[in-house]
Amino acid sequence: MLPWKPACTARPCRVRAPSSNPTSPSSTRELKRPGVTLQLLWEEYQRSLADAGSQAYKYTSFCVKYRTWVTGLKRSMRQVHPAGERLFIDYAGQTVPLIDAATGEISAAQIFVAVLGASNYTFACATPTQTAADWVGAIMDALEFMGGVPRLIVPDQARALIARPDRYETTPGRLVEEFCDHYDVAMLPARPAHPRDKPKVEVGVQIVERWILARLRHRRFFTLAELNAAIRVLLVDLNQRPFKKLPGCRASAFAALDRPVLKPLPAARMPIARFKRARVNIDYHVELDGHYYSVPHRLVREQVELRVTSTTVEILSRQQRVAVHAYSERRGAHTTAPEHMPASHRAHREWTPAKLLAWGSASARPLPPWCAGRWSTGRTPSRATDPASACRAWRADSAMSGWKRPAFAPWRSAHRPIRASSRSSPPGWTGKPRRLQPHKPPCRCTTTCAAPITTIEEGEALAQRTYPGSTARPAPGRHGERAGR
Repeated sequence: MLPWKPACTARPCRVRAPSSNPTSPSSTRELKRPGVTLQLLWEEYQRSLADAGSQAYKYTSFCVKYRTWVTGLKRSMRQVHPAGERLFIDYAGQTVPLIDAATGEISAAQIFVAVLGASNYTFACATPTQTAADWVGAIMDALEFMGGVPRLIVPDQARALIARPDRYETTPGRLVEEFCDHYDVAMLPARPAHPRDKPKVEVGVQIVERWILARLRHRRFFTLAELNAAIRVLLVDLNQRPFKKLPGCRASAFAALDRPVLKPLPAARMPIARFKRARVNIDYHVELDGHYYSVPHRLVREQVELRVTSTTVEILSRQQRVAVHAYSERRGAHTTAPEHMPASHRAHREWTPAKLLAWGSASARPLPPWCAGRWSTGRTPSRATDPASACRAWRADSAMSGWKRPAFAPWRSAHRPIRASSRSSPPGWTGKPRRLQPHKPPCRCTTTCAAPITTIEEGEALAQRTYPGSTARPAPGRHGERAGR
């Protein structure tokens, strides 16, 4: 039997609410939870002190003490920026309305800001959007305005600039890579959601909004060039405004610190290019803006990359340039280089009507009278003007008249000429339809391989040569002469 113990007379335990002292770390930790506010923390704090019989702060004093305590938690390391080392860039949050004079439509112009680290020398301009071309074009304008190139450019990780954002190892876009190679500069993006990595431009954006955009708030602008001209005038005044705690101004500090150590600009401005991926079609052409450009035929059905500027189109395959064409705005047309074609296609293309006429003039048999007129003028846009079809028609006509082709004839013996059916024969045709031999398949291109019969005498002579002794006409059919099959 267990020994007897007196019953517990202590009061039951209860869960206490957090103290929520305005100067305790628990307040900051609780505010990070969703739905928790300073009002809720103050009520819990007041209730806990009321249970203890103590006097609590009012809500206003609670908030003031908490905010004062939180500001003391933040620490900012002072950064030292060597002269000519870094250029900080960003876009301002404010925009400037642009009015279309023709339609009255209003669009928002984006404001680009660039600040040098050592002298705080500031540049600003307006762009229509924030695409990669706008970013790179504005950076080049900033470098030309400053007259040199720094060693580093520090942007944020905008999607237009960075192909693969990352906290430590970012991958820039193709246009940014070309820009860095052309201007011999490195780009070091700031970490995501860390504006203190580029504090100079954050302050520069605020100064541009106060001293430039605020002064232009009552003006109306109809073109981007007009807006940039107004910004450039106020930009000179901004850089010449004296410092409050330092001697001189931004312009004098730039001339003394940054300007002597900046690298020189390249000889030519980099052309803005855009990139597009495309797949080569079976006709060894790729499509761009409705126009078709040729590539080497070995790349059929492979994916290539197009580098497009205002004047040229470069086609890249596995980081190697395989074709270059002049940019064309003709939709539905094509640009083909002969070296991109297969040998058979190139040989077919070389037999033009002019070359056929020259070849026929040098041959033993004279040309038919209709060849020179039809091939030279090109009045008939059909197979009669096609060089290959013309070769086959000429061969068929020559074979039926007993003429032997020379050894240098430009065709092969793949097509076997046959006679057309009696449906297309003239009224004087008296011969039977020619029977096709089973071991020689008939030629499908009868409209060109078969020689035309223009007179009744030619038809009768051909029938006598093909079927000697046959002069009987076919029996009449139901609706006239019986058609040969």
